[in-house]
Amino acid sequence: MSKQIRLGILTPSSNTALEPLTFQIVSSIPNVSVHFSRFPVTGISLSAKGLAQFDQSVIIQAAQLLAHAEVDMIGWSGTAAGWMGFESDEKLCEAITKATGIPATTSVLALNKALDIFKVKKLGLVTPYLDDVQERIMKNYNAIGMEVTSGTERHLRVVKNTDVALIEDNVLETLVGQVVEGGAEAVSTFCTNLIAAHKVELWEAKYGVPVLDTVTTVTWDMLRQCGVDTKAIKGWGRIFQEA
Repeated sequence: MSKQIRLGILTPSSNTALEPLTFQIVSSIPNVSVHFSRFPVTGISLSAKGLAQFDQSVIIQAAQLLAHAEVDMIGWSGTAAGWMGFESDEKLCEAITKATGIPATTSVLALNKALDIFKVKKLGLVTPYLDDVQERIMKNYNAIGMEVTSGTERHLRVVKNTDVALIEDNVLETLVGQVVEGGAEAVSTFCTNLIAAHKVELWEAKYGVPVLDTVTTVTWDMLRQCGVDTKAIKGWGRIFQEA
């Protein structure tokens, strides 16, 4: 029998999208199970209150609960490093491993690995976020040499996280198409409360570029680091077949 692999996912408390999507993504791999731990996140902004939600100590407490289940890997299925800086996720992963002894990754660090594998230089960024949050994400990507421009970004100015999950497929599809038309070599649906992962393969076929959803990226990286052959996952995008 194949070794049972347990994935532990850190989840924003108000997120209603990532758990069912993650379950669906791994459903074709019988020896993989997914387990979740939540911590308080209700809205996304650059206010002191908005940023304080991602205090490392709170996230570590949630990670320690996952360690009780003896998971093989811990993943933060969230995108806060986009506006707080990629080094914040690197430090978080180090702190999780120090506290639990379990290796860790995140949606954003995984996305950046995938962008490197696909040799992307111009990123299309589709998010639900406010103007200043989007600007901060763009600035952080530009700082590492990843071009994101006004032509390759779209955002919907939503603050309340539960409202993000209400954004419809057709709205997201239009935005993905617009950033590809603007010159994006790959597109990220950059928020783990967007219900987008199940549409990735359709959009890749329609627009001809990789679409890297942030629920998908962390799942892919966790599986990969646990030694799972991700090619067994069909229908969820090129990342599982080519990266």
